[in-house]
Amino acid sequence: MVLAQLGGSISRALQQMSNATIIDEKVLNDCLNEITRALLQSDVQFKLVRDMQTNIKKIVNLDDLAAGHNKRRIIQQAVFNELCKILDPGKPAFAPKKGKASVVMFVGLQGSGKTTTCTKYAFYHQKKGWKPALVCADTFRAGAFDQLKQNATKAKIPFYGSYMESDPVKIAVEGVDRFRKENCDLIIVDTSGRHKQEAALFEEMRQVSEATKPDLVIFVMDSSIGQAAFDQAQAFKQSVAVGAVIITKMDGHAKGGGALSAVAATKSPVIFIGTGEHMDEFEVFDVKPFVSRLLGMGDISGFMDKIHEVVPMDQQPELLQKLSEGNFTLRIMYEQFQNILKMGPIGQVFSMLPGFSSELMPKGREKESQAKIKRYMTMMDSMTNEELDSSNPKLMNDSRMMRIARGSGRQIRDVMEMMEEYKRLAKIWSKMKGLKIPKKGEMSALSRNMNANHMSKILPPQMLKQIGGMGGLQSLMKQMGSSKDMMGMFGGGGDQ
Repeated sequence: MVLAQLGGSISRALQQMSNATIIDEKVLNDCLNEITRALLQSDVQFKLVRDMQTNIKKIVNLDDLAAGHNKRRIIQQAVFNELCKILDPGKPAFAPKKGKASVVMFVGLQGSGKTTTCTKYAFYHQKKGWKPALVCADTFRAGAFDQLKQNATKAKIPFYGSYMESDPVKIAVEGVDRFRKENCDLIIVDTSGRHKQEAALFEEMRQVSEATKPDLVIFVMDSSIGQAAFDQAQAFKQSVAVGAVIITKMDGHAKGGGALSAVAATKSPVIFIGTGEHMDEFEVFDVKPFVSRLLGMGDISGFMDKIHEVVPMDQQPELLQKLSEGNFTLRIMYEQFQNILKMGPIGQVFSMLPGFSSELMPKGREKESQAKIKRYMTMMDSMTNEELDSSNPKLMNDSRMMRIARGSGRQIRDVMEMMEEYKRLAKIWSKMKGLKIPKKGEMSALSRNMNANHMSKILPPQMLKQIGGMGGLQSLMKQMGSSKDMMGMFGGGGDQ
């Protein structure tokens, strides 16, 4: 996950504090000093870090807290809120509406990943049902149109540009007019970048902006500049009406935290972050879920959105029924692997689960894990229906494993490794036994009146214990913000 090092350091500091027998002034100071060090290493501005430390000490006054209070929980909540405050610009960005043509103009320095980000932005909205189109108004950089054309063709997105025309304003106007006629509801204009903040760049930007009258101007910025992001965002903001920021290359740089906090200080909302070169390595940036994942607390609502995207609605009750029975077969494992692969980058998905440390899935390991899943699925393709539907691992004797290895072109040790993985997952699945699923008619009524009491009756005891009992469940529900989201965990929200 993005900023895995920062998240790991903060999580470790909180864990050490939680493990202390007595929470006193020294334990609190050690915890805060560790968090401060981690934030400064991530290039967050010193003033912001100092203010955060002061605010937490004001909130967590150990002398004033009564004996009954859970000091650990109060400190964790204070850290969570203060980190959100650092990253929150305090105002939302313009959101395009489906069916109504919106023009979005991308600006930024050369080399920040602007052209790639244009395609990722278009691809993201295309998956959500928009009809996007790309216009290349970058006539300064050789190969800009070729790059955009290549990316757009790969993502099956219509594009417009010219090898002959050198006036970016003319290309932008022609492209926007053409796609308006074709009823595209998201027209994305890619503009030229420069190496330095030259007057010519800003003048060209202003001209394109005046001619196309964009609904939203997005500033694309490289995260590696850290705190310097503040000056960058301010300079662009003074020239064109920057309405939102996308920060790229968050996967490869430790200064990402500095960039995020610096942009928030300019009161420009960060709407997406680029987390890799591929089309799907592009995440919506939402402060609370982001901080929650950073601290290893997960983002259940984001995870459920992913599940709703990939598991068809008619299959959800069936999956939940299997969960409650606790019977885990190789066929269920195969289906869940299919769903995981559809969800996108595996580290991004796993970081949404509470208790998953972002450091457990380093960048290089993601591809390795994905390849392993595909390898297991190939082996399962060589199995009989009886083998796939049995929940008894003893059925898989040596001769069956030998046959599966031959049929899938793998070694017998690979089949044995897959069976070990199956046993491990079956053990986790068995903990879900006893998940009480409301009947279809009860679902919408329950989602309206959902509280922690109801939830504790639905959840299996082991899971409730893992969340941290009733207290943990209440804070999780508070973080989720809505009972409807919580019901989404159980295929609910019946009247959607």
